[in-house]
Order: sequence, then structure tokens, then C-alpha cells
Amino acid sequence: MTAPAEVAAARTVVRRAPGKLFVAGEYAVVDAGNPAILVAVDRYITVTVTGTPDSRGGSGGFSGPGAPGDLGGSGTPSGPGTAHTPHQSHSPGPFTTDRSPTPDVTISSDLTPHPTAWRWHKGRLVLHGPGDGAQARAGLAHVVGAVETVGALLAERGLRVPELGVAVSSRLHEGGRKYGLGSSGAVTVAAVDAVAAFCGVELSAGERYRLAMLASARIDPKGSGGDLAASAWGGWILYRAPERDFVLDLARRVGIARTLAAPWPGHEVRRLPPPAGLRLEVGWTGEPVSTASQVAGLQRRGGRPDTAARRRFTEASNRLVEAAAGALERGDDAGLLAQIRTAQAELARLDEAVGLGIFTPRLRRLCEAAEAVGAAAKPSGAGGGDCGIALLDAAASRHICQVRRHWTAAGVHPLPVRPAAQRPERTPQP
Repeated sequence: MTAPAEVAAARTVVRRAPGKLFVAGEYAVVDAGNPAILVAVDRYITVTVTGTPDSRGGSGGFSGPGAPGDLGGSGTPSGPGTAHTPHQSHSPGPFTTDRSPTPDVTISSDLTPHPTAWRWHKGRLVLHGPGDGAQARAGLAHVVGAVETVGALLAERGLRVPELGVAVSSRLHEGGRKYGLGSSGAVTVAAVDAVAAFCGVELSAGERYRLAMLASARIDPKGSGGDLAASAWGGWILYRAPERDFVLDLARRVGIARTLAAPWPGHEVRRLPPPAGLRLEVGWTGEPVSTASQVAGLQRRGGRPDTAARRRFTEASNRLVEAAAGALERGDDAGLLAQIRTAQAELARLDEAVGLGIFTPRLRRLCEAAEAVGAAAKPSGAGGGDCGIALLDAAASRHICQVRRHWTAAGVHPLPVRPAAQRPERTPQP
């Protein structure tokens, strides 16, 4: 991580992050240390951060990293530019409305009807002007959380986030409906990256992921963070989730900067080569589903980690994911296809045991159409809707066209997406 530099007036920074698909390891990866394979896809969320003419000094600030709601540890910021105390006119709590003269942060998105303005209060953003602060925050939770997390990191250094505008543009939705390609993760990674860069902090892939994980875990501590890792690194990866409660507690005790540098129990990211002779095809069911709701449903329906069905599924999932990763590393396409078929069978067995509804009629037809031409197919992610994937012989163009036709006839929309390239590390500036 490079040191913060002085922010130039009216500067513009643009960062984007790709969406993702789970290849194998869904549900098991929710528990720390269990592996999954993901691939980033070439649909992106773009975040543009712009300054105002007086953004060099900025009017926003923090009451200190020990303030209620902040992720930092206790104590007072050190170093130059110590953050100032917000105006006394702020109402208490993070979801209130602020009526002070000018906003510190303005957020706009192509998925919301109009921009929203925010002011800093005790390390959190509160809605500026009239309106329902809780509702506004819920609609922009991941962007707001990303800005706050970068702000907490700067506050530890005695620095302020200058006045800025954050604009979000998404290609992971259609008509406001999500494809299930990890839009929440992608927008968090892109927002963390863009705001940090605007404030003079260039992040490595690992730092992008870790800051995004700290922001996301405050919203959904059960989320695995696999989408964040795929968005941060790109390409094909093997991923293991950290102990999220440990990480959040560490951030509260020692602050953001030290948490970024500390070991995270259970966590691993390993880049994998793409399959040499296989083509990834993606089908969208047109049925959006909440991953968080599916995971919560697994807990409610007897799929807790300590149950026999869940233990058996997790053990089988871990074996097949490791075998699939080995097949990718050896260039063994046939071995990879075999493990994807095993992954589908294990998801079906889990679904039968807990009645979660992972396999919808459209997802079943998606798999059947691919299997009819010798491909391997399965739901991608939590199931219950969203997307399924198929891996086919890249040279078998007739089979690829046949699968697409059968998907369309079954109400499954073939998505024109491809694996995204690995994201290169940025070279720190002297």
C-alpha cells in the first residue's frame, strides 16, 4: 500500500471490478477455511470518483477512529491533518438526516433514481437533507460501507476524506434485475479501490480484497467474500474464506491498517490457470435470488455445520474442489469435467437432504441440455435461480450452439460473458 498523497483539486479517478461465477465449492465456502473455485467474468461495475474545487482541503472529517460505529481501534489520530469534529447540528446515530450547509459525499448510481448526499458523523455517513436515512443507506449499503472503511483507514492516520462524488455504473444487471454475477462484491471492490486511489492510496489485490471484506462483513458477516476475491484478483482462483468474526473484532481492537497486515485465519487465495480446451457457457434463469437468504435458509432447514448432512457435503465438496484445482493446474480438462459433475451431484444431494430448492426447473433443464452433448453443468452460487454454468469442448461449436438453443427454449437466457483476465498488480509509485 503506497502512502497517501495530497489530493489534487477536481481530480477524477475511475476504477472497475468484474463480476464472478462460482465454479465449485458453494455453501461449503461459507465456513472459514473450506475451498471454492471462482472465475471472474467480463461484466464490470465501474466507480468514478470526482473531487470539487475545494476538495484539497475538504470539509468532511471524523471525530476520531475510536468513535462509535468506526472500525478503528481506540485512541486519537496521529500525524498531520488530524480530523475535525463534525458540526453540532448532526443528529445522533448513523441513519439520521443531516441538514448542514453542504454534503461531504455525493453518491449516484444508474440503479437508483437520483443522487444522494451524505455528511460525516462520528466516522459514519449520514444522509444530508430531508429523507429516510435508513432507507437511503440500505439501497447503497455496499458503496457507503466502502467509503466509510477507506475513511476509517485514513482517520487512523489523522487524514480526512475530501469532498467527493461517487458515481456507479453497472453491467451486472438488466433493467434493474441482477444476473447473479456478484454485483454487491464488485461494487464494493471498485468503490474501495476508487476512493482509496482518489485519496492517494494505491492498493494491491490483497488490500483491495481485505478492505472490501471489512466493509462487506459489517453488512453481512455470513458472506464468504468469494465474490470480493474474484473481483479483486480476476481470472480463475481457489479461495478460502477467513474467520469473519475474528477479522471484524481485530479491526475494532487494533484498527484497519494493522488488520490489513495481520494474518487472517482460514484465508487463502491461489491463482489458477484457465482450462486449456474448454469453453465456459453461462445461462441466466431470469429468476433473481438472494444468496444471503439461501444461506440463511440452509441454517433454518437443518443444514447447520454440525449436522451429519452438512458435514458429509462439506467433506465431499472440499475433496472435489481440491481435485478440480489440481486438474486446472495440470491442464487436465477431462479431470475438471469429472469434478464439475461431482459438484452438481453433491449439490443435488444436499438439496434433497434439506429441501432448499437449489435446483429450480430451469436450472435442471440447463444442466440436462448441457449433459446431452457431453458437457458438465451445474448451478453457480446459491442456486434457487440466478445463473448456471456449463463447460464444453471449446472446439465443438455445433454443441455450443445446440446448448444455447435448448436453453433459450427452456426459458434460460445464454449470457454473452467470458472469463475476465487476471488483474495485474499495480506497481507502487516512489
